[in-house]
Amino acid sequence: MIEHGEGCAGGPARLGRVSVRPSYPRRARTRAAVALCAAAILATSGCAFGEPEPDPAGEPPRFPTPSVTATPRAGGIDQQVATTVLATGLRVPWGISFLPDGGALVTERDTAKILKVGPESGPDGLKVTTAATLDEVDAAGEGGLLGIAVSPGYDKDKTVFVYYSTEEDNRIAKLVLGTEPTPIVTGIPLSGIHNGGRLAFGPDGFLYATTGDASERGLSQDPKSLGGKILRMTPDGKPAAGNPFPNSLVWSLGHRNVQGIAWDANKRLYASEFGQNTWDEINLIEPGKNYGWPVVEGQGDAETDPKFSKPLAVWGTADASCSGIAVVENLLAAACLRGQRIWLLELTAAGGVLGQPRAILNGEYGRLRTAVTAPDGSLWISTSNHDGRGKPAADDDRLLRLVFSGGGAGRS
Repeated sequence: MIEHGEGCAGGPARLGRVSVRPSYPRRARTRAAVALCAAAILATSGCAFGEPEPDPAGEPPRFPTPSVTATPRAGGIDQQVATTVLATGLRVPWGISFLPDGGALVTERDTAKILKVGPESGPDGLKVTTAATLDEVDAAGEGGLLGIAVSPGYDKDKTVFVYYSTEEDNRIAKLVLGTEPTPIVTGIPLSGIHNGGRLAFGPDGFLYATTGDASERGLSQDPKSLGGKILRMTPDGKPAAGNPFPNSLVWSLGHRNVQGIAWDANKRLYASEFGQNTWDEINLIEPGKNYGWPVVEGQGDAETDPKFSKPLAVWGTADASCSGIAVVENLLAAACLRGQRIWLLELTAAGGVLGQPRAILNGEYGRLRTAVTAPDGSLWISTSNHDGRGKPAADDDRLLRLVFSGGGAGRS
């Protein structure tokens, strides 16, 4: 049985315990940045954007006009979505986490660089600089420098957390930019595919990490393995208080390859799940619950598998293969690789889904990797066209900013 990789109908595989880990070329990058929308432009598009902050010279940067599309909502109300390109010329931007000054730290999977994007403006938009390069990273296949999370106490501790691949394992480390990382969790299973990699601090103050099964199916159902799990830990990498299994980092199990997690306003946790050949999933995550892989994929059979939690939504893999997710007001947005779109799910007050999912940006920017909610309420998306499976345009990879109008989300 060949295990498929992220968003690929026939990607690199690991057979038995032998990893096949292709290496993708690293190319020189050019930097260009195009930034947020000016208030006057936004008013004409029907989107409620905020006035941009002045740059260090005292003048706001000149922002391009966003592209505006309409998508129907539940109840037949059209909702406008304004999309602006924030930065171009990146190489497989994977993780995004915001700093207190309004700028963002962005990881590049294959170059092992942590980039600082904004809030300063350059000649063409937001300024992009290299904040750090991690020498220990081994970028091969789907591995490399993956997730990033800025400490909630960054103003005082200046600490950043990263998830990355080495030659032996996947691991989580913390660092102050400009210093060597200190590993806090090691031994997360590694393969050419299914490495998980998302990091985020939850509303409870603990650090969450997602892992893949490293193309070894049995790991997902083994509570002693870190593979195929969502993990919850202290900033020192210790099991967090209240974890469902004694002295364990494991928060939930039975996952194939989770690359997206996000919380709603009621502190409920959602996750995206790569399926194999049939179904990709969005799950509502509860502590100690089992999400079925490799016994079930998608909805499964409720009568024969009552112990497995059922997903909130499923899509065929060709239409989805979603990586990062974000919740903006009452919308859950899933950024899809193979599907080359964003799926929007309208969440209910009880944590369910209202109506049918809606697709936006279908095929407009190629493969979409990461979705994260910005401090101003907008949605940032990264493309992933240089990951070895896409068809990069001249300005790829890009960071995008989405703002929703008409009573929707992301109104700053």
